[in-house]
Amino acid sequence: MAAAASSLTIASSFSEPRTQILNSSKRSNLPLQYTIPYKVDLRNRSKRLGLVVSSVSAPNVELRTGPDDLISTLLSKVANSDGGVTLSPEQHKEVAKVAGELQKYCVKEPVKNPLIFGDWDVVYCSRPTSPGGGYRSVIGRLFFKTKEMIQGIDSPDIVRNKVSITAFGFLDGDVSLTGKLTALDSEWVQVIFEPPEIKVGSLEFKYGFESEVKLRITYVDEKLRLGLGSRGSLFVFRRRQ
Repeated sequence: MAAAASSLTIASSFSEPRTQILNSSKRSNLPLQYTIPYKVDLRNRSKRLGLVVSSVSAPNVELRTGPDDLISTLLSKVANSDGGVTLSPEQHKEVAKVAGELQKYCVKEPVKNPLIFGDWDVVYCSRPTSPGGGYRSVIGRLFFKTKEMIQGIDSPDIVRNKVSITAFGFLDGDVSLTGKLTALDSEWVQVIFEPPEIKVGSLEFKYGFESEVKLRITYVDEKLRLGLGSRGSLFVFRRRQ
């Protein structure tokens, strides 16, 4: 829905004095006649010009914000924030507020909508360790720099999470998770992930155990997807080009 704007039009009309020169055979006695189309109020010398001014008050119109505007606002608030790490508590609240407005425009039964499939950049999470685990913790970020976080959802039920990192400032690596998606209802999904796999240089191995997450899809379209974890983590996914 396009944003509505109030329109204010102020119209002013006036006529300039017209000067008429009457022909005369004697230039020395050239008569001049002036026709002035406005009145001068001698009782109020401040009103020298007969301008008609009409004041129009703008109607009190409630501005409506559509999903496109909310998406632009949301992405601008999380841009260059390292997935939300650098945002202040107040800024996190602002992100949550915009996301709450955007979810009002969510399609019905988003879990069944094919728009959920594809590759998505994880551009924001309200809890840094939710994507990437310990690599995204306060201590982990001292040694590992996150380059990108991607989630892929393949039809009908495969989820692929990958966090690309640089270890110790020079060694590139990936931490990957592969899981199976199960729809719990029209909004909630459950994903059971296999043990994570790490690749650093030529080294590749799996470690740890299976993990499980539950996520509510609160908005999805061609550009953006919002997810809310069972523990309250807010995710913002932007579709990869």
